[in-house]
Amino acid sequence: MQTSYYPTPIMISANGHYPPRSPPPNGLLRRLTHTPRSSVDRNSQIAASAGDNALAEASKHMDLWFCDGSIILRAEDTLFRVHKSQLARHSAFFRDLFSLPQPSADNTSSSPTVVVSNDPTLQIDTTNEVEGCPVLRLHDTAEDVENLLTALYDGPNFGKNDPTDFRMVSGILRLATKYLVDSLRTKALVHLSKAWPTSLKGWDAREDVTRADEMQSGPGMSNIHPSPADVIILAREVNAPSLLPSAFYDLSRYHYTQLFEQDDESGPSIAQLPLSNADLQRLALGKEASQHAITTLIRSMGSHSHPLLLGHHAHSHRSCRRDFSELVALATQHYLFDRERGCTDPLYVAEELGQPFVEVSECEACARALAIWTTRERERMWKMIPLWFRLDV
Repeated sequence: MQTSYYPTPIMISANGHYPPRSPPPNGLLRRLTHTPRSSVDRNSQIAASAGDNALAEASKHMDLWFCDGSIILRAEDTLFRVHKSQLARHSAFFRDLFSLPQPSADNTSSSPTVVVSNDPTLQIDTTNEVEGCPVLRLHDTAEDVENLLTALYDGPNFGKNDPTDFRMVSGILRLATKYLVDSLRTKALVHLSKAWPTSLKGWDAREDVTRADEMQSGPGMSNIHPSPADVIILAREVNAPSLLPSAFYDLSRYHYTQLFEQDDESGPSIAQLPLSNADLQRLALGKEASQHAITTLIRSMGSHSHPLLLGHHAHSHRSCRRDFSELVALATQHYLFDRERGCTDPLYVAEELGQPFVEVSECEACARALAIWTTRERERMWKMIPLWFRLDV
């Protein structure tokens, strides 16, 4: 039985940084005003036959039109002539579809179409063939179908997980999920996991890339990743829960003004995006939990029972206590500064705590002990993120 990626039985639809210590970059929720390149041969428009409006003003795709193709896919006003064998090889959906009995040539009047089970709007039209090929109308965007077919014929050509790349990959992932193209779905998810990882090591690598990009583009100007809200929406749509923890955590790092107010530069707020009420609630609860994680971290540092204050490692107990007290004060100021703006990043705070101590402390033993402690605390926080946001992963 073919694996379903949907939480309920498949019904093929017819509609088919630098971490923000200060206010994060503008354009968090920027939606690209992307105009796809024209890949349609406007000089090869297919004229409709008399009385037939189904193919009116449809145009051949310039690249994905093979003269020996055996099926024509129509998406919006674009026609793709491709091979049934290629589609069936990769897609269980198309393999099953093409195995259905086809109406005979002398019986088209009584049975003009092959109807896909459970979806009477998805049909192979054998009465209005184009150049001898039956036409299958897809209820997907031409851009997404183009990207899917290109990936099937040439292999996926994913980019750097930036907003433009995300637009392409998300379209491929949606259709690979919808049409059961397992290999392509897996490759798309692996690619997205580089920007939305499941491990702390992967998250740190992602943040290193973001910081390097911001050093080149300037503070607050980095736009290397898409909106985490868009990632959450995609993960829900294609049933990819592994993307959710890092996406929710990233979204929680921004203050409420950026989340809920729109300006000319940042584009639509999340209030205008189709996040469910349940996910908005998860965001609010997780944001509160991340703030609490920082206060818990600071309290544990100020505790007299903290291992760095017991003097087991210190060659100069008084100087180590002084350095450590200054570190606690720095962490407190950092927290208050971020809380005032409604943005918190406990993973970053814990990472930064060890840096100044290593630089100024005269005691190497205490510096090493603090590095070990902060690493352990960050691992603990990372494991708690699904609980903070009430995620079932």
